[in-house]
Amino acid sequence: MSVPEALWLIPACPLAGALLNGLLGRRFPRRLVGAVGCASVGAAFLAALAGLQALLALPPEARRLESALFPWITSGDLRASVGLLWDPLAAVMALVVTGVGFCIHVYSLGYMGDDRDYPRYFAFLNLFAFFMLVLVLADNYLLLFLGWEGVGLCSYLLIGFWFERERAAEAGKKAFLVNRVGDAGFLVGLFLLWTAFGTFDFGALFGRMAGTPAGDPVLTAVALLLFFGAAGKSAQLPLYVWLPDAMEGPTPVSALIHAATMVTAGVYMVARSSPLYDRTPEVLAIIAWVGALTAVFAATIACAQNDIKRVIAYSTISQLGYMFLGLGVGAYASGIFHLTTHAFFKAFWSKDEILAAAQHGGFTGPWLLGLGGAFLTAFYMFRCFALTFAGTFRGEPGGLTRVHDAPPSMAVPILLLAALAVVGGGLGVPPERGLLHGFLAPVLPAPSGAPAAAPEGGVGTALLSVTLALAGAALAGLWYGRRPAIPARLAARFPGLHRLVAGKFFVDEVYAAVIVRPLESLARWCYRVGDGVLVEGAVNGTAALVEWGSRALRRVQTGFVPNYVVSILLGTVLLLAYLAFGR
Repeated sequence: MSVPEALWLIPACPLAGALLNGLLGRRFPRRLVGAVGCASVGAAFLAALAGLQALLALPPEARRLESALFPWITSGDLRASVGLLWDPLAAVMALVVTGVGFCIHVYSLGYMGDDRDYPRYFAFLNLFAFFMLVLVLADNYLLLFLGWEGVGLCSYLLIGFWFERERAAEAGKKAFLVNRVGDAGFLVGLFLLWTAFGTFDFGALFGRMAGTPAGDPVLTAVALLLFFGAAGKSAQLPLYVWLPDAMEGPTPVSALIHAATMVTAGVYMVARSSPLYDRTPEVLAIIAWVGALTAVFAATIACAQNDIKRVIAYSTISQLGYMFLGLGVGAYASGIFHLTTHAFFKAFWSKDEILAAAQHGGFTGPWLLGLGGAFLTAFYMFRCFALTFAGTFRGEPGGLTRVHDAPPSMAVPILLLAALAVVGGGLGVPPERGLLHGFLAPVLPAPSGAPAAAPEGGVGTALLSVTLALAGAALAGLWYGRRPAIPARLAARFPGLHRLVAGKFFVDEVYAAVIVRPLESLARWCYRVGDGVLVEGAVNGTAALVEWGSRALRRVQTGFVPNYVVSILLGTVLLLAYLAFGR
């Protein structure tokens, strides 16, 4: 079987795992459930490795394999098929999803080992991996959107996995609804794309775009709408609010959503759409600014959080901001490099390349914001480390008895990811000419007008970024390690500022006041008027009319034979009178 013919195996393996555990998991022994869940994603990883080997055997300009599996939609002029695309970008994303996803599945064996809904958990986890692989392997926007919505559904199912907990159920609904807001923009963009170009296929679509002038209003509108969808899926301002609450799900779910799957979908989609964004420089500038602002905004909030998972959540939002900053300044490969390293590490490394590209491209404002984010990243990560591992134990009374080493199923994946953190940065050495950049170059070349960072300019930015990171780490170590009284004094001296940052700038409260509660009031009014007056009025009115009519007929249909005889005689008399006199 050739590689194009075997591409379907990559998404099919986790789908098979989801079906087996979803349909038969409750009849399986627990060990078999875990084995099926892990093996299905592991097999997809091996299939992706085989596909990578096949790509590397081809010349760089020929590294593009396509597989049309079967027709999907045929309606008028609309033609869409289930087709898979295997090129360097798809290969990198598939390896991240299956490789890191496999580690998370193995970690789940220990973390979720005692959960009563073990089969359901692994079925959802496998289904998540399946839809994400459909998203990254799709050769057209319509199939990509199917995977896009699929991961949105799975995020709802997994974030609210412990649905008996009110906070988990609310977090799942919040993630689902916020993403639907972004997806509405994405869908309108797809409609506009079809109207303008008559196809969803990447190859045909980007070919037709080549004849459209840069800055065309239709292209600009499409690019903005698609990015709005990406901002929702990848938790950027103003649609980031669902991601911190996603912590209510099991920890492996948080890792899967944050590192390898859902939140990277928007970054991947913009990178895949680079021929579109190359022709809309104004939208690229917007993406750069949104990414930079998100990076600093989320990093600032992370500095005042005391829950480890929420610190990591805001860190993820911040790092996603760096990825979009890289895409916005035209350094697409650098953005994907940061995506790859972020799957297993909170880099101080790959973001330097993005900052160098921003400086070289003339994006001074986003560059300065990015440097500030580098300082804050080091500060909140070392603060988190100091508060967790330094000083006295601050857990629940008697909690020491519950502290124990992780089982091998949890420790080994962590060690593997730690090893990747040590050597993973080597994929980007030397800057802009590393292994990953060379591999992605046929798909993600540097666009005209937004050159990638020059190596000589990148060294200075890297040194400045590292210096700021070291300063942030040193400050966190001083405040939360050696002199913990300093943060308390500062909080007391600036209570308003501390309350603002610790309260996450009260964005959720503003959304609740401006959007949620007015919509709830509107819904209650619609219920009272629409359902209570119109619907119930129509239903009850119909019932009342039938009742009135039945009461009238009941006077005629008495059931007494003499009454019927009188009625017949009366009718006969009237008929004879008509025949006699009516003419």
